[in-house]
Amino acid sequence: MSQIAQHLLQVKERIVQAARRVGRGADHIQLLAVSKTKPLEDIQAAYAAGQRRFGESYAQEAAAKIDTLRAQPNYADIEWHFIGPLQSNKSRLVAERFDWVQSVDRDKLIERLNSQRPAGLPALNVCLQINISGESSKSGTSEQEIFRLAELVSHCERLRLRGLMAIPEHTSDEAVLAVQMRRMQTLFTELARQYPSVDTLSMGMTEDLEPAIAHGSTMVRVGTAIFGARDYS
Repeated sequence: MSQIAQHLLQVKERIVQAARRVGRGADHIQLLAVSKTKPLEDIQAAYAAGQRRFGESYAQEAAAKIDTLRAQPNYADIEWHFIGPLQSNKSRLVAERFDWVQSVDRDKLIERLNSQRPAGLPALNVCLQINISGESSKSGTSEQEIFRLAELVSHCERLRLRGLMAIPEHTSDEAVLAVQMRRMQTLFTELARQYPSVDTLSMGMTEDLEPAIAHGSTMVRVGTAIFGARDYS
């Protein structure tokens, strides 16, 4: 068994235990393996261990990976999620290749993704990103804008509204984290009540997946615990 396969098993066990502690079923929580900056070999190792959902944050790097793997029939069932800040001039790369975009946070991006999504592909799954911590260093729209943006997405023929995504504050203060995650859970519930297609609350990473699951996350985005620390050099 490869090291990545072992790490995947460990993360899945964390998900099972976290879900059990709050009376949830682990089968309702999806694992997104965040492979940004990681080589194709790491993705292939995770795929060999059964992982099918992968998250990327850099459009050009991701496009090269996706094109390479899609040229090989063995990898046709990978589900690709774009999870990073997306510049408008890179939106076509994403619209033409990805299955999901979790970082939608403004009108212009919604309009571009909808117009650039090829008609021959299924509708692009969209999560609206909220800057729930209010930190200036983070992307995402405000809580007040969510329902207006959701309405805009709902009228786009080539997009499908699936839910919300957030990166809560990186803090050791569990009370602060709980407040932000609880607010995300409330917003998700309100959004799902209005739109039947909404089923995804993407929240929780390597360090905070347990409290995220306790607050209703249906998808955790884990990179470091699977692939190791990233090298941004």
